[in-house]
Amino acid sequence: MINSRLYDRYIKEIKPELYKELHLKSIMQVPKLEKIVVNMGLGKAVNDKSIVTDAVAELTRITGQKATTTYAKASNASFKLRAGMPIGVKVTLRGEKMYAFLDKLITIGLPRIRDFRGVKPKAFDGRGNYTLGISEYIIFPEIDLDKVRSMKGADITIVTSAKTNEQAYALLKKIGMPFKDMIKSSEREENING
Repeated sequence: MINSRLYDRYIKEIKPELYKELHLKSIMQVPKLEKIVVNMGLGKAVNDKSIVTDAVAELTRITGQKATTTYAKASNASFKLRAGMPIGVKVTLRGEKMYAFLDKLITIGLPRIRDFRGVKPKAFDGRGNYTLGISEYIIFPEIDLDKVRSMKGADITIVTSAKTNEQAYALLKKIGMPFKDMIKSSEREENING
């Protein structure tokens, strides 16, 4: 059983609301989160192998699950890259850890980005999956700034069971993903009302 406040909200509030809004024939058709993949590309690791070790430890701390190293599949002389060299780290989250990470990303991580104006609503892949890039992973509270030797970014892919981008957008919007169009409309309301 998943024990997460975001999961509880999904089951009790979001799922019934989406069922009505999307005019689905069955409650089983309501889109849900399937997995979240967090990926860090480490181009500098070609020259310094300790960058990979640091990234594995940091990504493990952020997600609460052991990160794995990714390796180059082909050689590329212009990048001084040989097949089999470590070039990144990734984590695939499911279940409770997935919901806990997404909750932390939305409520703590994204608001800590300087001059944050929302995430792009057009970063869907056409099959209901959403990819978000963050330039500095230090937005997560688990990272100790004093121990960071080099800044790293990350790509976060949210895989859903949605059949269309519209369904996936509706799901993520209900979950609380701060899309740019939502932020603009709330700012307009504040200007009108206040």
